Amino acid sequence: MKHPFVFNTEKAIEVILYIAASIEQPSFHRICKIMYFADKQHLEKYGRFICGDSYIAMKNAPVPSGMYKLLKNVDAKQVFIVEDEFLVHPLRAAHLDYFSESDLECLKQASQLSFQELSKDLSWQSVGENDYINIEQIVASFSDADSLLDYLCEPCYPL
Repeated sequence: MKHPFVFNTEKAIEVILYIAASIEQPSFHRICKIMYFADKQHLEKYGRFICGDSYIAMKNAPVPSGMYKLLKNVDAKQVFIVEDEFLVHPLRAAHLDYFSESDLECLKQASQLSFQELSKDLSWQSVGENDYINIEQIVASFSDADSLLDYLCEPCYPL
């Protein structure tokens, strides 16, 4: 299946700011893992990813492709700085009007997960390193996977 979502750059910047302000040691790695869990939960409960990002299986974690580019991008440094090559420090608060209630619910829950909890899910490792993780691979672990895939495959699904 083609990735059914469109990446929203502005919302992703706000998510980075939100997560970085919500956790201790907001490293690239931790922000990406939290985003994966928030997106996975949001997809299962509400049928979409929060920012529409796509994921790549990296050595130690699934990485949201667009968000990772923003973390590395000099242009985004107007809203956050990166110290020690990987710690993100927001320069302002996230604009919460970018988020739905369900977005905030899933981001908050994922931000509260311990490192051990963030490391439990290894379903993303079913693809080769540096390969895109297909929606089908993420949905496969859900209890109602077939219904969600049917919904995502509908031609009227908003892109």
